Amino acid sequence: MRSDQLPIVGITIGDAAGIGPEISLKAVADTELCSVCRPVLVGDLAYLKKAAHDLGFSLDFVEFLSGSQNQPPEIEVLDLKNLPLTVNIGCDAAQTGKASAECIEAAVDLWKRKEIDAIATAPISKKAISLGGYDFPGHTEFLAELTETSEFAMSFFAEKLRVVLLSTHVSLRHAIELVKTDRLVKLIRFSNEQLTKLLGRDIKIAVAGLNPHASEQGMFGGEETDEIAPAIEQCRNEFAVDVTGPYSPDTIFLRGFSGEFDAVIACYHDQATIAVKSLSFGSSVNVTLGLPLVRTSVDHGTAFDIAGKGVADASSMKAAIKLAADLAKRKMHAPLNS
Repeated sequence: MRSDQLPIVGITIGDAAGIGPEISLKAVADTELCSVCRPVLVGDLAYLKKAAHDLGFSLDFVEFLSGSQNQPPEIEVLDLKNLPLTVNIGCDAAQTGKASAECIEAAVDLWKRKEIDAIATAPISKKAISLGGYDFPGHTEFLAELTETSEFAMSFFAEKLRVVLLSTHVSLRHAIELVKTDRLVKLIRFSNEQLTKLLGRDIKIAVAGLNPHASEQGMFGGEETDEIAPAIEQCRNEFAVDVTGPYSPDTIFLRGFSGEFDAVIACYHDQATIAVKSLSFGSSVNVTLGLPLVRTSVDHGTAFDIAGKGVADASSMKAAIKLAADLAKRKMHAPLNS
């Protein structure tokens, strides 16, 4: 991408049985988006045309070609021709799961060929991609496999609050077992490195406790004293990371949201996502740290219960695309040795 060009963002349409196509179309129909990036939908063109018609959108679609100079209001689509015109809305199915996985594979291929600069993903169904023959618990692990990435982490950006997760889609019992000093040291160092690059400045990190009130010095559990505090001390003393904690998990995310810290390390999935979605649902964005490409996503799932009704809110999809464009631009202007 030349410095005088807008970043090209590939937008995978997600599971066609959910709200993915709808929010993708609503996002690219917003002409404001074209001031920050060149959006390219990755999915089935015929299906998207039908979905747009059903939504009452009058959109001009063109097939995406590398090097082409299409201008708004034309909507560019990499046509995978992998969906029928009619799918069973609101239901997990092998066909739609396989198609959503193929969108992700195609987007990564576009990035590898330097035809796009970043990826923003609409929601997929973990059950449907499994039915479709793909054995991944979610986007994060799938993208890591496709890009041969061994170290990665799920994070959420919600205005001034940025949260990085120690564990993702595992049971709560297992998540608690994963709160170990060595894993926390690795994640804190990794988060500091990745977010410093993305934000272009030194950052301050806070670590949430696992137990109520961060255990009140061992009264409600030993993880803070035995596992979390030693990790923080090691990162500060050995690796010069500006990290503090563990803090009571019922307040630390609000403190991060107010700008007191640049990032908060969460001990498990819902500890992070409940805070993020309560404070900034609809505008927060899922960001995968550690990938060689910029990847963002919405802060919600497939919403099968409202799929096909035309009522889905595309705010998070728009936010994900805009953040992908912004991060891709920052990456383009970053020093070569960063």
